[in-house]
Amino acid sequence: MLRARIVQAARHARQYSTKSTQEKAQEAAGKAFEQGKAGAEKIIKALGPLGERAGSLLGAYREPIVYNFAVVRSLAKQVYVAEGLAPPRSVAEVKAAYTEIWESALKWRQLNFAKVGVYALEAYGIFKIGEILGRRSLIGYNVQ
Repeated sequence: MLRARIVQAARHARQYSTKSTQEKAQEAAGKAFEQGKAGAEKIIKALGPLGERAGSLLGAYREPIVYNFAVVRSLAKQVYVAEGLAPPRSVAEVKAAYTEIWESALKWRQLNFAKVGVYALEAYGIFKIGEILGRRSLIGYNVQ
């Protein structure tokens, strides 16, 4: 009885193994890498000799940069689709947006400094937490 349950559990585990999921993830990563590589090649061709020189200067960093570019591109695409983003439909929308930005830049003296201060303090706090995590110590680096 116990042996039959173990055999049944093993069959069930094989049926729903993560191997296929891992294969799919590797396939997606490979596809993203190839697309990123193709995109980088297009950019290098568009820039001509300057692009080729920049690509050769990257050396061993070229592959990780291309891969990360592909990942960021696919992530941005997913966000674009999920959020239902779309380019402006008319010139008036673009003009209104730039007018609003320009007017707020001209009225910099009327800013709510308390709000800006809180945002700056939050940014500084997040930065300090990142430093603490990076050092893996609350007080300074562990120098020996």
